[in-house]
Amino acid sequence: MARKPRIEFAGALYHIIARGNNKEDIFTESKDYLKYLSLLKKYQERTSFHLYAFALMTNHVHLLLETEDTPLSKSMQGIQQSYTQYFNRKYSRVGHLFQGRYKAILCEKDPYLLELIRYIHLNPVRSKIVDCPSKYSWTSHLVYLDKKKMKFVETDKTLSMFSRSKSKARELYLKFIFEEKNARHKEEFYDLSEQQYLGREEFIEEIKKRTKTTKEFEKKSSLIKLVKVIADLTKIAEESIKSSSR
Repeated sequence: MARKPRIEFAGALYHIIARGNNKEDIFTESKDYLKYLSLLKKYQERTSFHLYAFALMTNHVHLLLETEDTPLSKSMQGIQQSYTQYFNRKYSRVGHLFQGRYKAILCEKDPYLLELIRYIHLNPVRSKIVDCPSKYSWTSHLVYLDKKKMKFVETDKTLSMFSRSKSKARELYLKFIFEEKNARHKEEFYDLSEQQYLGREEFIEEIKKRTKTTKEFEKKSSLIKLVKVIADLTKIAEESIKSSSR
């Protein structure tokens, strides 16, 4: 069965989950985590996506990013392939490192941005690796607290939602993180294999309209290209091909 194409457009917010093949580890030491972060930085600079949060776990990755003009698939393909090549060389292995295609949940930004950041930053706590998110080194949580410097992680927009004062914003952000019991969605929501969207009904309807418009444009664009190719091959003017005459 053919894969369903991803819905991609500038300004789209995605919660990305990439898991190790057969649930195997994709990070075994600090250098591996640092390599993946260096690739995130490289492709963020190259394709200009906005990275709001990340969590690198032993056998899977969570990313929350918003695209600009470059499609999500191009950025993620570069990151995943480059890391797989690094990992396979280092550990003398072959084959796929990640389990099939990464999951990319298209999310409504306004009501869910903060919820998603909290969900991702608390992943190590839910996994019982640590009892406090600040004790885990491989998420962007410490960047929000200004305890780590990573310019490729965009924190200003999110912190400004709490307060104009940076210090006050960080204080309120930390308070928000520990209010998980008030979160509107739980972990099992993300494990639904068919889930593609996170948003209200109005958002889903808007995405459906956008998808329909995109498909119509692609069909029209393909027809224009086809006419041009035929004109080049047959040396017949495009106007003649489009005309109603034989």
